[in-house]
Amino acid sequence: MSRFLHLVLSTLLASPLLMSANPLLTPSPLPYGYPQFDLIQPAHFLPAYEAAMAENLAEIDAIASNPEPATFENTLVALERAGRTLARVSAIFGNLNGTVTNPELQAIERTMSPKLAAHRDAIVLNPALFARIKHVHEIRATLGLDAESLRLVERTYEGFVRAGANLGADDQQRLRALNAELATLHTTFAQNVLKERNAAALIVDTREELAGLSDAAIASAAAAATKAGHDGKYLLSLLNTTGQPPLESLTYRTTRERLMQASLTRNSRGGEFDNRAVISRIARTRAQRAVLLGYATHADLQVADQTAGSIAAINRLMTQLVPPAIKNARREAADLQAMINAGGGSHELAAWDWDFYTEKVRQARYAFDASEVRPFFEMNRVLVDGIFFSAERLFGLTFKPRPDLPKYHEDTSVWEVFDADGASLALFIVDWYARPEKRGGAWMSSYVTQSDLLGTRPVVANHLNVPKPPAGEPTLLTYDEVTTAFHEFGHGVHGLLSAVRYPRFSGTSVPRDFVEFPSQVYEIFADDPAVLANYARHHATSEPIPAALLEKIEAAAKFNQGFATSEYLAATLLDQAWHQLAPDAVPDADGVLAFEAEALAKAGFDFAPVPPRYRSPYFSHIFSSNGYAAGYYSYIWAEVLDADGADWIRHNGGLSRAVGDHLRRTVLSRGGSADAMQLYRDFAGREPDVKHLLRRRGLE
Repeated sequence: MSRFLHLVLSTLLASPLLMSANPLLTPSPLPYGYPQFDLIQPAHFLPAYEAAMAENLAEIDAIASNPEPATFENTLVALERAGRTLARVSAIFGNLNGTVTNPELQAIERTMSPKLAAHRDAIVLNPALFARIKHVHEIRATLGLDAESLRLVERTYEGFVRAGANLGADDQQRLRALNAELATLHTTFAQNVLKERNAAALIVDTREELAGLSDAAIASAAAAATKAGHDGKYLLSLLNTTGQPPLESLTYRTTRERLMQASLTRNSRGGEFDNRAVISRIARTRAQRAVLLGYATHADLQVADQTAGSIAAINRLMTQLVPPAIKNARREAADLQAMINAGGGSHELAAWDWDFYTEKVRQARYAFDASEVRPFFEMNRVLVDGIFFSAERLFGLTFKPRPDLPKYHEDTSVWEVFDADGASLALFIVDWYARPEKRGGAWMSSYVTQSDLLGTRPVVANHLNVPKPPAGEPTLLTYDEVTTAFHEFGHGVHGLLSAVRYPRFSGTSVPRDFVEFPSQVYEIFADDPAVLANYARHHATSEPIPAALLEKIEAAAKFNQGFATSEYLAATLLDQAWHQLAPDAVPDADGVLAFEAEALAKAGFDFAPVPPRYRSPYFSHIFSSNGYAAGYYSYIWAEVLDADGADWIRHNGGLSRAVGDHLRRTVLSRGGSADAMQLYRDFAGREPDVKHLLRRRGLE
């Protein structure tokens, strides 16, 4: 350890405040290392980050300066053991900042984002450390390593190279500057999206303007307005997506238009939360970094590490899907326009009309009203009698509430998970309600990841954004919300059932275009007959959902798939359009919206009634981090696997322990410890076939 690092670490860790009063700096004494949410305060994070980073750099210095020859154990395994305190602090901060953020946490994020980027660079651009990794990589075939250990060597080496370890000193300095700039820009974008989402919420003056909404939805809108300081009015909150749920019910067209325009213009209407300049800088900086690292574009850089392998492969898939999707969307639009005309309307179909008239067509064609199913989808029954029931049937898992453990918010619940043999396995946090301080969308996260090397077991969380009803009323889910809940639990079991040695490979640590396979394939159990029979019961009478209503759901399943596929593909194409640019081709702030329109038109998506699921200024998936940048295609790529895998499941026993154990053994337990596509072949015994996806979406 260098003398400087030793001094810094000693000073930081000698502070009584840090060691005794800061619950982040020592492992939690609670079961599974579950965070001490009742003790953690925002003020703990900055000193915890500083101490954890100093500790981590000291660990890295010890590995890099080890006088012994580099070996697998003293270099690769030592790296896996390093940074545990920083990982704990980062996991807790990241999760709390996403679920219960506040100005203090947001200020910490702005402070720490560039510091953490610099910290990562200090590790991956450490020449002495890389020399040791490179040496072990060169002799790896002679070491007699098992498959997971060999993969650790290869993936670590490849990760360092992709992060710039082979660059010269001057280029590495330039890379550090680009990474720091991106870290700050990502934080700015994400915080702008959250703030604008709240600022752009629609205020409605009268109850009459909300005609078509249920009494409960109107009561919730009134309560939200009062909480926001608009007594006597009504507030319609915005979701992350372009489309907004009330659009399917609002009969007052002016309100629909106002709501859609509020959604479409977010973060691009001027003011302090406008993201156009941020987008331009992110896209240009990413492109510059990619060129510095030896790639033509950011998309080439990102996709090289995914199962797709190249942007050419992504573009080929788009070529297969885009034409039938657009064709179907235009055919659906003609049906909607016909209904408008038949009803005496004189207006042309607009984006704010689509969901409203789609429901009318759905009712006319299938005698199906989406609101009919909600009384049968009470939230707790969906969780316990649906999701948990399916997990027991598939994997033998059981769930026990843990009310003794502290919560970060009163609306969450904590469950202990037990394996089929009764052994304790993990903790599972459920956080399904929406709130202003919570980021939009639905996601799975981890506080503690599984690792045999570290002796850790999972603490996993699922997050949704279900509107909370007025006090005393049941929470009734839409069918889409039910499907989303099963989807996120698919991510959840990927983390809960992990059984790997090295933390690098734990749970969902797989290529981005594979991570959605377990979650998307799990959606099929939402409407499995045995699962439905167990949870789809009327919230007041416990009567099972009528078979005739289920038949309507199934019959309507492929309805509106032209729209659904097109809005997703439009967003996917925007993502690729931004990230297949060379640095000098990136438009400036004033050209962002024109570039978006041109990219959509070029692909055939210049169809105003079907806007992209996310417009660029609020496309958090691709601009708030590097996670899904040039990777939004992952959902449809993984759905090829999912549709093929669902076909395999249906033909091999469906909801059964045999299927569940096979899925667990071949995919869920393996994490990133083997090649993702090989895991799929191990599961299905074949290469995936896109025909199953086309058939599912009615795009054949």
